[in-house]
Amino acid sequence: MGWSCAVTQSQNVKAMGLRLPRRALRVLRERGIFAQAAVGLHYQNLGKRYVVRGVESGGAAGDVGRYVTFARENGDPIECLHPVESIGVNGPHAVVVAPILVRLDMLRKGRTYELLITRHAPGPAEGGQRPSFESLVLFRGVHGRLEGDLGSGNKAHANGALPAFYSLAGEEVSLPPRFQSAVRSLVKAVQCSPCSHSHYVVPDEKKRRRMTKDEAVTVDAGVPANPGEAHRVGHGGGELEVGRAVDSEGDSQAPVRVEKNF
Repeated sequence: MGWSCAVTQSQNVKAMGLRLPRRALRVLRERGIFAQAAVGLHYQNLGKRYVVRGVESGGAAGDVGRYVTFARENGDPIECLHPVESIGVNGPHAVVVAPILVRLDMLRKGRTYELLITRHAPGPAEGGQRPSFESLVLFRGVHGRLEGDLGSGNKAHANGALPAFYSLAGEEVSLPPRFQSAVRSLVKAVQCSPCSHSHYVVPDEKKRRRMTKDEAVTVDAGVPANPGEAHRVGHGGGELEVGRAVDSEGDSQAPVRVEKNF
């Protein structure tokens, strides 16, 4: 049985993302697509501030896809708190935490696209109370169309073509220019089957540089990449050194195990 890409209206649409019919949610679940569109307001004890948390997630399976990503207010990619490696695919890919988040939520059925772009931030706090959670719709695209073959060989899709959205009067509605790059990534994401990586959120460069520096210090100190492989204990109570034999030509051969009894 087929299902429509129509989206139901709800007062919570801004905070929860696209509000989909139950049939659509069931199809996504059955296809193994688990996009987490909900965002929340959380308090940082060390930073003494409220932040917004979201999860970049989703993917595609066949002619169905849904993906949720996040951006800065100017549309640039935002750094994630940390990536997420899931056991399955088409699920969470990265956790994002920031004082202000712009969420992009896209659903695809065949060549029909739904798009919701929203801004989320803590509101003003009065009298030491928890601030309100303010959400603002920046763009809403209904029944957008992107014609042509969805295969990887299609030049229009490979060059980052965007769906065309129309008003109720049939007039084309343009995407905000600052979000076009993010939407192009979303178009690719809702066709990524199976998806196991982020499409728009980027790693934290400070953490990456720190990890790279720590790895360099470890190598300089002579610590092996996998300390457990350096020495193992044999059945006779001796220590096993695991190395590799080298022939006269200098080629590495099979591992050699030498037991040293004390």
